[in-house]
Amino acid sequence: MTEYLIGQLKNDHKVAVLSRGYKRKSTGFLLADEQSSVESLGDEPYQIHNKFPKIAVAVDADRRNGIALLEKQIKPDVILLDDAFQHRKVKAGLNILLTAYGKLYCDDWYLPTGNLRDSKREAKRADVIVVTKCPSNISNEQQKQLRDKIRPNANQQLLFSCLVNDAGFHSRKEVVDISAFKGKKVSLVTGIADSQPLKTYLEGRGLAFEHLSYTDHHFFTTKELVYLNSKEVVITTEKDFMRLKEHIGALYYIPVRHEFVGDDGAQLANVVTTFMKQGI
Repeated sequence: MTEYLIGQLKNDHKVAVLSRGYKRKSTGFLLADEQSSVESLGDEPYQIHNKFPKIAVAVDADRRNGIALLEKQIKPDVILLDDAFQHRKVKAGLNILLTAYGKLYCDDWYLPTGNLRDSKREAKRADVIVVTKCPSNISNEQQKQLRDKIRPNANQQLLFSCLVNDAGFHSRKEVVDISAFKGKKVSLVTGIADSQPLKTYLEGRGLAFEHLSYTDHHFFTTKELVYLNSKEVVITTEKDFMRLKEHIGALYYIPVRHEFVGDDGAQLANVVTTFMKQGI
């Protein structure tokens, strides 16, 4: 979603992105540059930096400090805070709350029993609620059922999106079709929170593979890298590719993007455009 918003804003506004940089091997405030690595930034900020090299990407566990330094050094029109809804010390001008289809926040519970890091009541702070990872053919009736369950306030936009995987498999040098893996032993390697959508997608395309699953944001040991490099073909996520591309030879990833249902993308664009015009 952060990448989606960058795409919406970057042509008309000076954009900066601020993330915690989860599991990075650096500390304090760090502004991405040509010397940055996945170890110094963390996998997700590094991915954004690689994809949008002209956008200022910074990491700082102290969001207020990070915002202050970005405003001083970069002077952006807008700062996108990745995964910061629960940070009370920062008062954002526009709050977008994401909740996954099949794992709605209203059905979840607090850590460590569930995955919530904030009170369910705080959802009222959101200007926009996006139900992500919906089926691409989600019906109006299904949307109504979700709306009845979430019960957004009158001032909140409730939107629906799905994940769309690229048809091609990307490596550092080429993009190939699935036919390139015919007759080869394929290993799917994932270090993400939920790998089931990707597994379902690959199975739906008729690809046979073994699945090697690791924890989210996993940094691979030397022993693990040697083992993975012995595989004939490794397919992974774009985020995991950032950590593995320097170490694995036959490595491919599948880009994934958000696609909104119906005219929901236009509705989000209107919200963002209005917000930027108001200069909140």
